[in-house]
Amino acid sequence: MSELKRTPLNEYYHENGAKLVDFGGWEMPVQFSSIKEEHTAVREDVGIFDVSHMGEIRVTGSQAEEFLNYALTNDVSKLTDAKAQYTAIANEKGGVIDDLVIYKLAENDYLLIPNAGNTEEDFEWLSAIEGYDVKVENVSADYGQLAVQGPNARALVQKFTETDLSDMKMFNFVTDAKVDGKDVIISQSGYTGEDGFELYCKPEDTLDLWKLFKDNGAVECGLGARDTLRLEAGLPLHGQDLSPEISPLESRIGFAVKVDKGDFIGQPVLKAQKENGIPRRLSPFEITGKGIARTDYEVFDNEGNKVGYVTSGTQSPTTKRSIGFALVDTDFYELDKEFIIKVRNKEVPAKFVKSPFHKN
Repeated sequence: MSELKRTPLNEYYHENGAKLVDFGGWEMPVQFSSIKEEHTAVREDVGIFDVSHMGEIRVTGSQAEEFLNYALTNDVSKLTDAKAQYTAIANEKGGVIDDLVIYKLAENDYLLIPNAGNTEEDFEWLSAIEGYDVKVENVSADYGQLAVQGPNARALVQKFTETDLSDMKMFNFVTDAKVDGKDVIISQSGYTGEDGFELYCKPEDTLDLWKLFKDNGAVECGLGARDTLRLEAGLPLHGQDLSPEISPLESRIGFAVKVDKGDFIGQPVLKAQKENGIPRRLSPFEITGKGIARTDYEVFDNEGNKVGYVTSGTQSPTTKRSIGFALVDTDFYELDKEFIIKVRNKEVPAKFVKSPFHKN
């Protein structure tokens, strides 16, 4: 068994009693106080997350744009040095190897942010693509990353930077910013459905910035609250709602697939799905009976026929409802339609609803 990877805050976690778990090969805090308290802090005030486990892959070279347009599903040519983009890496069958955010740092210079557990696989996949004048580097060790999220996140971060954040919109970013005198990339982004920022910094500055925000009112948050927040916001998670066996069109991120931009990996399959329809669809639901649906629980129609399975499920701290996503046959889906989820061998009624489950 390989040793777990650690973020720059790992020693701090051990010293301060955070509950740590193995997450994608990283030792990460699942919670500090309680998931509910941390979740509520982000919905009502401001919370801070250590996301230094996320990867960073840099792509440079004279054909960087052409290379990335072939490797990724979204249209990289639309990027600017002030606007990031959500995209995906698809395989030849149209499945999602990973979903990620891409930043254009300068002409022919791009920074990709893959999911933590997929960084090595993404790096190897991209490095294996031939025929382009590019350099692909795994630069994850060069960065720490913090997410400051919540309705008061903007005011909190603004206190410590001269960069004007007042009009910064989703996926806008600034590469030459300073926070409390430390060099950072400030990105208006996050995984909670709230206002907030992701800050890319030097690893050695991560702890100082964490303490700065904590000492000024940000509640420390772990992976537990991160998951309940993202699910309430209707955001998919790779490894559950997204996978190499599920296409981006099936998993509700078709907006990040530009099938007419030209040739890219998975394009023939995804173009056919866009034109002819998808066999399955990721569908938001809520439990109408008693129980919480978890990943891989089976979904049945009212006649007992299996029609899909749950990809994500939780008890929503904000709405107090049991919510989730299920991958079901497209023909079966209909808003408000009732069906059955088998929860620990018990048949529990549920129905399809709209997503996001909560929106400020």
